[in-house]
Amino acid sequence: MRVLITGAAGFLGSHLCEKLINNGHEVIGMDNFLTGDPQNIAHLSGNPAFSFIRHDVSNFIFVPGKLDAVMHFASPASPNKNSPYGYPNLPIQTMKAGALGTHNALGISKANRAIFLLASTSEIYGDPKEHPQKESYWGHVDPTGPRSMYDEAKRFAEALTMSYHRFHGINTHIVRIFNTFGPRMRLDDGRVIPNFIQQALRKEPLTIYGEGKQTRSFCFVEDLVEGIYRLLLSDTHEPVNIGNPFEMTMMELAAVINSMTNNTSGLVYHEAARLGDDPERRQPDITKAKNLLDWEPKYSLEQGLEITIPYFKQKLGIA
Repeated sequence: MRVLITGAAGFLGSHLCEKLINNGHEVIGMDNFLTGDPQNIAHLSGNPAFSFIRHDVSNFIFVPGKLDAVMHFASPASPNKNSPYGYPNLPIQTMKAGALGTHNALGISKANRAIFLLASTSEIYGDPKEHPQKESYWGHVDPTGPRSMYDEAKRFAEALTMSYHRFHGINTHIVRIFNTFGPRMRLDDGRVIPNFIQQALRKEPLTIYGEGKQTRSFCFVEDLVEGIYRLLLSDTHEPVNIGNPFEMTMMELAAVINSMTNNTSGLVYHEAARLGDDPERRQPDITKAKNLLDWEPKYSLEQGLEITIPYFKQKLGIA
């Protein structure tokens, strides 16, 4: 297949480029480097199966030649309000990537009668009242809250994708991505694993917000891209959760990372979350992925961290 991947220089996009190329496909990467890093795809330069177009997906998308699939992953995704790359500081760009970007990506998919896959998110469930979260759950989201630019952009993108499927007959897929980690995450990503690893490698106490009882479920990136690849080739059009259902508290995660990095500085507690509407619990129900895609994660948290921690050491210049 000849596949267009938007957001190709991002954390997930760059791993997807590799996955498709390694499976014998031709990839056209697209990114405007708003939050993507050119270094994430630098190793693909010169590969005959990879080409790159620098472009903002909020504008009309044109790619010469026939496309067999379009994978729309372009969007700011970090909740870090202290980072220039966090979506709280890029609210308009985030909404445009979810609305105009999805519309443009669907448009080129329609023109080519190509498969379309949308990168959605567990954030469409908001601060959930159902646990674990099934795809049938409609969510508990504040449409004007501090996370709304990301949550509502993705919810709109899902609705638009299903409209193109139902009205135009496009072969569409929607992946709801839960917390994912691995090499190529930004140092200032703002998510808990990069924060904890950096603090631990610097022998600092790990910062816990609130009591540390809020939960997340962490999926290693290689597992995630395998699930997404299987979804791309599937016959299912309804949203599918892809993530690791193993749930743990932030205190438990901190203990694992401190242990694996030999950090004895302990923990420090802050009263409030860094960004309002921070979900208390997050855990995917992956029954659908198991049944429809024959997929479930293979990597444990510790196995993923064994690969991720050395990457952060290298980025931080720590021997």
